[in-house]
Amino acid sequence: MSDTHERARELLRLKPKQQNWGARRAARNKKYNSSSKVVNDYIVLDFETTGFRAGADRIIQIGAIKYADHEVAEMFTTFINPLRHIPLSVTRLTGISNEMVESAPVIEEKIHELIDFIGELPIIAHNASFDMGFLYALENIEGVEIPAYTVIDTVKLARKKITQSTDHRLTTLTNYLQLEHDAHDAIGDCLATAAIYQYCIQN
Repeated sequence: MSDTHERARELLRLKPKQQNWGARRAARNKKYNSSSKVVNDYIVLDFETTGFRAGADRIIQIGAIKYADHEVAEMFTTFINPLRHIPLSVTRLTGISNEMVESAPVIEEKIHELIDFIGELPIIAHNASFDMGFLYALENIEGVEIPAYTVIDTVKLARKKITQSTDHRLTTLTNYLQLEHDAHDAIGDCLATAAIYQYCIQN
């Protein structure tokens, strides 16, 4: 096991209450800037997680795709070892098991790489408050500062542009628009989110 894994385990063992409180505080403080501006170059971001509570639950998969003029330019994806048990309900939903992340890097080993990948581009996400909550909760990690990104939420766009859909969940929208979608896989969700964004700005 790497030194980073060992340090992360020790931190969780010694200071769980302080760490979780700090992470929840970071998740509550909205640092990003919401936008509906049309952009041609952007990052589509999606996290798979152990649960719904940013700061308390953990990221288990990162998916990020860089688009240049609406075309895929580069992908960033990795499993993340959450250093805790993945509930069976999450495995059933995402297909991600404890065995699959056992040898994966911890978030401390990948967060700076993700920040570098995003650069100064705006982020597009579906139900952005969820993913941004998990992203900004990572500021609780020593030495990590998440920039104040510009963020475009495709849920908000879809509510204005795709009014006849029964709801605006990602799977509902991809079914409505007859899009291919590898649901609850981080990259699959990124591709679907990008397709919905492009549909919304073209209609």
